[in-house]
Amino acid sequence: MSMTTFDHIVRFFRGDEEGASDKKAFVNEALLMILARGTSSDANIDALEVDTVCRIYKDATGEEVDAKDVRVAAISDLFNDASLDRYISKAAGKMSLDERKMVVKALCDVIKADGKVNPLEADFFNGVVKAMGLGHADAAGLV
Repeated sequence: MSMTTFDHIVRFFRGDEEGASDKKAFVNEALLMILARGTSSDANIDALEVDTVCRIYKDATGEEVDAKDVRVAAISDLFNDASLDRYISKAAGKMSLDERKMVVKALCDVIKADGKVNPLEADFFNGVVKAMGLGHADAAGLV
């Protein structure tokens, strides 16, 4: 996936509801953006986390993504106009419960990829869970 293909999510965030009309592309873009941001949530983009994003993205979508594109997405200015929480909440409104749970589980795998979870990563994870409108049981995979 090339970084220039974030059309759906960018259009949606800018108020064009048609950006979410291709639901599969929209969910895939949201997944990649959230996971990529998760790699930089502790201000240190770890290579193992980036590789984990590439693997998870391929498993979830069937599409390849370059590590370089994950790193660029991690520091993207897409979220400069409003808070990340606001964007995720808006995107979550277009996603099913199962899609939101899949994103959160994938984010958990990315954050744990390097074998340690620091407070910044935990805060980012908790923020995504809240923005996705999920409860503790959902986030833990209990339901």
